[in-house]
Amino acid sequence: MSTAIRLATPEDAAAIVALYAPYVQNTSVTFEYEVPSVAEYRARIEEITRFFPFYILEEDGVPAGYAYAHFFHPRKAYQWVCETTIYVGEGFHRKGYATRLYERLLRTLRAQGFCEAIAILGCPNLPSEKLHESLGFSRIGTFAKAGYKLGQWHDVKWYGLELRPREDAPADPLPFCALPPED
Repeated sequence: MSTAIRLATPEDAAAIVALYAPYVQNTSVTFEYEVPSVAEYRARIEEITRFFPFYILEEDGVPAGYAYAHFFHPRKAYQWVCETTIYVGEGFHRKGYATRLYERLLRTLRAQGFCEAIAILGCPNLPSEKLHESLGFSRIGTFAKAGYKLGQWHDVKWYGLELRPREDAPADPLPFCALPPED
């Protein structure tokens, strides 16, 4: 079995939707009610990759998971904080793929100049909580019963990870395309 992490392209939208759909349809880890169309996800990839990396992990050429980041908030003062997203497809859990994807993503976000990564988890989601804690994230807040899905109210837990120390007069984060090519 071989695995590789590469940058996702808009042409990966169908595979990503296939990985994401069971989470939308069967869980409260995402608060989306409807599975996005391939065209909608293609547009998401195009938007995200204007500034951030969007990684996909393949097992023997088959997409197994993905991870990306986006701006936490559109106001300028928040520009050093980003929000992360990660999903691993059914049948690909407990292989270390989420850790590999996240480590790659966090390394890139540091290189871009971000100070903090925020993960926002629809709960219950104990595997994701444990993953984030194993990577050094700390829970920074819980919004009790913040979302209603699948017939019940669900908490949302926020986790944060300092990527680098904050400094006075920080440089703006760099777009991903401005970084040197990855290995």
